[in-house]
Amino acid sequence: MKRVISGCLFLLISASSFSQSKHSFTLGKDDFLLDGKPFQIISGEIHPARIPKEYWRHRIQMAKAMGCNTIAAYIFWNYHELKPGIFDFKSANRDIAEFVRICQQEGMWVLFRPGPYVCAEWDFGGLPTYLLKIPDIKIRCMDTRYMSAVTGYINRVAKEIKSLQCTNGGPILMVQIENEYGSFGNDKQYLEELRKLWLKNGINVPFYTADGPTPYMLEAGNIDGAAIGLDSGGSEADFEQAKKRNPNVPSFSSETYPGWLTHWGEKFAKPGTGDLKREVEYLLRNKKSLNFYVIHGGTNFGFTAGANAGSPTQYQPDITSYDYDAPINEQGLPTEKYFMLRSLIEKYVDVKIPDMPAPIPVIEIPAFAMRFSTTIWNHLPVPVYSPQPKPMEAFDQNQGLMLYRTKLIGHKSGKLKIWEPHDYALVFLDGKYINTVYRDGGDWTIELPKTTTPNPQLDILVEGMGHINFAQFMIDRKGITDRVTLNSMTLMNWEIFSLPMNEDFAMKAASADQEVDKRPCSFFKGEFDLTVTGDTYFDMSRYTKGIVYVNGHNIGRYWNKGPQQRLFCPAGWLKKGNNEIIVFDLHQSEVADISGKTSLE
Repeated sequence: MKRVISGCLFLLISASSFSQSKHSFTLGKDDFLLDGKPFQIISGEIHPARIPKEYWRHRIQMAKAMGCNTIAAYIFWNYHELKPGIFDFKSANRDIAEFVRICQQEGMWVLFRPGPYVCAEWDFGGLPTYLLKIPDIKIRCMDTRYMSAVTGYINRVAKEIKSLQCTNGGPILMVQIENEYGSFGNDKQYLEELRKLWLKNGINVPFYTADGPTPYMLEAGNIDGAAIGLDSGGSEADFEQAKKRNPNVPSFSSETYPGWLTHWGEKFAKPGTGDLKREVEYLLRNKKSLNFYVIHGGTNFGFTAGANAGSPTQYQPDITSYDYDAPINEQGLPTEKYFMLRSLIEKYVDVKIPDMPAPIPVIEIPAFAMRFSTTIWNHLPVPVYSPQPKPMEAFDQNQGLMLYRTKLIGHKSGKLKIWEPHDYALVFLDGKYINTVYRDGGDWTIELPKTTTPNPQLDILVEGMGHINFAQFMIDRKGITDRVTLNSMTLMNWEIFSLPMNEDFAMKAASADQEVDKRPCSFFKGEFDLTVTGDTYFDMSRYTKGIVYVNGHNIGRYWNKGPQQRLFCPAGWLKKGNNEIIVFDLHQSEVADISGKTSLE
């Protein structure tokens, strides 16, 4: 039987001819049809928000050199609309139109995955947290307040990509409707409304959905006329389920998993290659289209990492690295899986795969001294009064820290319970650290010691560690979400201090250099000189739990709970000469050196 290789032939098409032509992309009964001919999608997933813009082209070239002819890309709504109605599609890594154009320049097609919900182990699954300010908001359904926000988002995204559809001479072949909806709900009207919004905004390429290959997920998550994505599709039985759902559209493995995600407190996920090889070989041998999720993960810089939860109290926050044990690792280097998959694709596709681009330089940085700068206690803003605690979102705060303060009247010691702390709370009595409460099982109580102070001051400092991004517990506000009791008595009259811990806040605080009050929750500062720049990993193994800022960039969270002890810093955030690093640590008061390493482990 003659192999269907038309899709892969586009690996050889010059960027100029690729970019000049309009194309048709349609859904046959069994095949995707590019200009009327069967086309096998071999896609690698890359998320532009997780990769410095200056590395976009390199990562796309790496995917092409593994044998891919297509790039799939999630777009994170909350990365582009930080405040209601105010969008950013230009700064930092937000220029999605440019990302798509670079794909086209490199001779790659695009599967566009704009949500509005995406999951992706990203904070709140990509939804904007301003929605959580509405007390009774319902998401991913026809709640009018949610849909009003969705409409604004789709209207704006469509302006960015309308001209980049293959029908208009661009590389976008398909647009995904929502994501894995059958794992969440069954509002078919909602899915149809999303499709109508895209059509109204001039999106005329085919749509697809993506769900697990089970009957109930496919029934609830797919819409008539849309191609069926399977997360993942790796066997004949999986594809038979898709055919039962709709025999008149093609299906494909929309997420074939070379690796997996990692939560704090786990070992780095490192799935073997045996099952992956068998699954991919089945897909290639049978001319099934597929998308590697992810071919390259990148990094959850700042506060972008999400979390999973088996229940509201079984909270599992994701680490900063999104290495994912992917074929292309966090710093852009090929792994054993990369070369295995490259060989498999070469075996089944009659085309010469291009060479890999040159790697990005990496550097080691010798250990350099840090010094104590100040504490968070010296930089508290003006508080807001509230009879009861309120979550961060009530104050238009996404993540970071929030301090809750009250005076103890009546009970002064005993059993303190924080009702639903989201997510990590430090308790202080008259300025002295007492204990920590973490959202990992539902035991949110500690013993307050006796004190001789008439009305002691209780401080509860809460860190939000990422909004839940999947399934049924996504309404996940941060801070203290209910109340605080002492010996079952509800504590009233709180001062609430908003501490967003964004770059501006951290830079201003750490500039103070106040050699006093070396309590937990301290800032440390250091400098190091470079003669050359390159990617590096800052080794935080001598610190406890906190956040790192390099030359004004928040490179993410660290935690001695592991497994991640090193934080990736791209070369573009470093400079020749003097560089500054600021560390905020929730527990540590002693200074420790830091160094730069060449790998995650």
